[in-house]
Amino acid sequence: MPFWKLNKVSLLLTFVSFFLYWLFAYDLVRTESIKLITLYCSVFLVFLLLLKYAKNNIKLLTAIAFSSRAVFILAIPNLSQDFYRFIWDGRMILEGLNPYLYTPESFIQAGSNFPVAEAKALYAGMGELNGSHYTNYPPINQLCFLISALFSSHSILGSTIMLRLLIVAADFGTFFFGKRLLEQLNIPVKNIFWYILNPFIIIELTGNLHFEGVMIFFLIWSLYLLHTGQWKLAAVVFGLSISVKLIPLLFLPLMFKWFFSTSSTTKNGLSRLIGFYSIIGITIILLFTPFFSLEFVNNYSQTVALWFTNFEFNASIYYLAREIGYWYTGYNEIAVIGKILPILVFLCIIGLALFRRKIDTKILFVNMLFAFSFYLFLSTTVHPWYIATLLILSVFTNYKFPLVWSFVIILSYLAYRHLNKADKSENLWIITLEYLIVYVVFIWEVFFSSRFQKNKKANSIELAKS
Repeated sequence: MPFWKLNKVSLLLTFVSFFLYWLFAYDLVRTESIKLITLYCSVFLVFLLLLKYAKNNIKLLTAIAFSSRAVFILAIPNLSQDFYRFIWDGRMILEGLNPYLYTPESFIQAGSNFPVAEAKALYAGMGELNGSHYTNYPPINQLCFLISALFSSHSILGSTIMLRLLIVAADFGTFFFGKRLLEQLNIPVKNIFWYILNPFIIIELTGNLHFEGVMIFFLIWSLYLLHTGQWKLAAVVFGLSISVKLIPLLFLPLMFKWFFSTSSTTKNGLSRLIGFYSIIGITIILLFTPFFSLEFVNNYSQTVALWFTNFEFNASIYYLAREIGYWYTGYNEIAVIGKILPILVFLCIIGLALFRRKIDTKILFVNMLFAFSFYLFLSTTVHPWYIATLLILSVFTNYKFPLVWSFVIILSYLAYRHLNKADKSENLWIITLEYLIVYVVFIWEVFFSSRFQKNKKANSIELAKS
């Protein structure tokens, strides 16, 4: 029977998804809330139907996943402005300037001698808030920006295409090593499509050019190497992951028990753990060295600190704490709350690291999933693309709440429903709806689902006996 007859439903769904992605990429403004939600719900429904009708056809699903990314190739991101800063930083390095030492605003205010091509357009695109702060993107991220500048130093579209190709290449890497790791762990390979085919990933990473995809590629590659016993190379690759985004730093304490559990002796486990941490540290230091200066340290630390004590967006527990602060003091206590919440995150991660006597790679993934969940639940700022890391970790577990979150996270974009860009006030009822759904699924899966499955299995055994 011809291929198209065997897969006619899947192919029809594929063409529908391509059309929806095209509308998303080329015919959508983020202030068009109804259109945004309608398109996203539609493409997510098609995604679920594709998984239903083509779940065992790995080659077809792979082709659909990466063909969908190709739809966005000529699109300028319409849901995020961050890529303008990426282009600016890359062109700064191309001109021999350290992007960590200057803000775009400082050059714009000077009014002449702009260091990069299209400086005014890039500054207008990134916005005053982004342009007034020093860059916080680590060195491997900066390398990607530089590659984009080398490819196209005078065209925003040209730079955008190169950034997009780098992210798609990283997705290929995530698919390759993720699939192999799933096989190693005896987990169904089709699980990888919860990530690689997910509209959230395609839109946020390929479409909106967020480099979580590159960080995730190095993270999954590192964990694959770690599982296969190549811990020294795994440490180097883990360092590369941190040097794209700092998020993997959260997972380092969780490695403690893994090394002791997978080593023949305690002494051997300790030596490998110290070696692993040391190689990661050396890798990161070497990558930051070209940019290093005392001014860099000051600028970078201050910029990173802003995410905990100044910025707030789409939070959950923090918003509750903020309201309590308003009730007691009458004003926003983010400066205080933002310092307490990271301590709570650290304590949660240490608790996870010490919770079990022995762990294997599967349990390591579960611990990483919970660690990052606690981080997001306690954060002052949860941009949609942050969920990408949670989603890839869930692929290696039985938990589906990150998949649910990847759907409802679109509600956070309703903060941009106003034509006036300065007005990004959030509707707290919408944020409440988002997190109510996420927390209900999370609590069900963590506290009730396994118990329900055990009872169901026990009842089945009893029925079989009777």
